[in-house]
Amino acid sequence: MGLMDTLKAKLAPAKEKVSDLAQQHGDKIEHGLEKAAKAVDSRTKGKYSDKIETGTGKAKEALDRIAHKDDGGTPPPPASPPPAT
Repeated sequence: MGLMDTLKAKLAPAKEKVSDLAQQHGDKIEHGLEKAAKAVDSRTKGKYSDKIETGTGKAKEALDRIAHKDDGGTPPPPASPPPAT
């Protein structure tokens, strides 16, 4: 068994616990994200509104991926397509 396999095996219970917590408290976490984003936007007087909105959106997408990982389905697709190369 390689190092990565050992690490994955040891971290699996923590990963499941995080997923369970994200499923149970997703609405509270999203509310906290929105509240923090609003506070930061207010403190910066709207100067970074677009960046704050983008970051908040990405954080919510990550939360959805974590929370839905054990549903047996596929995680939701990303909001924007990857950049063309």
